[in-house]
Amino acid sequence: MLRAPAETKYAEELDYLESIDQGHKPFSWRLSPRMVRIFVLGSERSDGLDREIPQKWFGDRSFVERSIVTLASDRGLLLIGDPGTGKSWLAELLAAAICRNSTMVVQGTAGTTEDHIKYSWNVSMVIAKGQSRESMIPSPIMTAMEKGVIGRFEELTRSTSDVQDALISILSEKYVSIPELGEGEDNIVFAQPGFSIIATANSRDRGVNDLSSALKRRFNFVRIPVVTNKKSEAEIVRFRTTELLRRHQIDLDVPPTLLDILLQSFADLRAGAASATSDDQKLESALSTAEQIGVLEDAILHSQFFGDSTLRAATLASSLVGSLARRTPEDLAILNKYWHGVVEPRSKKDGGEWPEFLEGGRQAIATLS
Repeated sequence: MLRAPAETKYAEELDYLESIDQGHKPFSWRLSPRMVRIFVLGSERSDGLDREIPQKWFGDRSFVERSIVTLASDRGLLLIGDPGTGKSWLAELLAAAICRNSTMVVQGTAGTTEDHIKYSWNVSMVIAKGQSRESMIPSPIMTAMEKGVIGRFEELTRSTSDVQDALISILSEKYVSIPELGEGEDNIVFAQPGFSIIATANSRDRGVNDLSSALKRRFNFVRIPVVTNKKSEAEIVRFRTTELLRRHQIDLDVPPTLLDILLQSFADLRAGAASATSDDQKLESALSTAEQIGVLEDAILHSQFFGDSTLRAATLASSLVGSLARRTPEDLAILNKYWHGVVEPRSKKDGGEWPEFLEGGRQAIATLS
């Protein structure tokens, strides 16, 4: 598998937690709320476990606890925040821990229709045998209803109002009618205990397809902020980088000094974006933690395939410029200003890896210009 879902990747951990779990489990949950939290946030000494459970999502504990309580109350959960704040990863981890199935996913786009959240038909079977439950193709949401598991809806605000309205009835009534099947027991699919929906939405998509007040009432909102604490952000980047190296079977060390340079550069660029007076003075990039991981991944792979298997400051700088320079000439002008106004003085003052980072960024900017 190129990318195993969380319930497969962490199956051994989930089996262990389930075997020792003595807590109350809502509905048909596989783990109690306490064990779900431990799975997501990692174990502590006070938990009294005889083995360590590593942390998988890095953020405020209260966000995870509120999310778990929401799902235990049979309400929909909406995780909202800027791109790259880990909303989808948190949704996947929660679904994996609660029902050992995180794959019932609908991806919201402008092309998403009601069929994607309800059902469609196998045309050849309908022609041959007519409309029946056998010829019906249930959506991931309908399948989640029938199995009593968590359904996920990614990028909810990217979907049109018709799709959002169809979701209201599912969240309210907990069933889907199939009028094509006429009257009888087969024309309604009822949600089984344990069914709920975790949706995600980017706060930057506000105004694309705003949620109606009726749909908002069906969700509990949990707002995931951008990680600004350097220690927490470093933990996230290290965690993801370790997974990357393991997946690619790469034996390469990420020097702490280069990780510090990456974190400092993103912090500087975010500060510049916050003080900008117009969009032309801001990078198009959200400068999220996920984009930091992408920059580091690009630099690691480049070092492995086209270097000497050693991550260097110049390679990191080139990857940063190449990843963040999306508009020409606006983004290049912003990066050039940052390199001359911030990186150059810092390289003279602090030394270390900064001079090589300075030169690598200069060359990358000149090449793209």
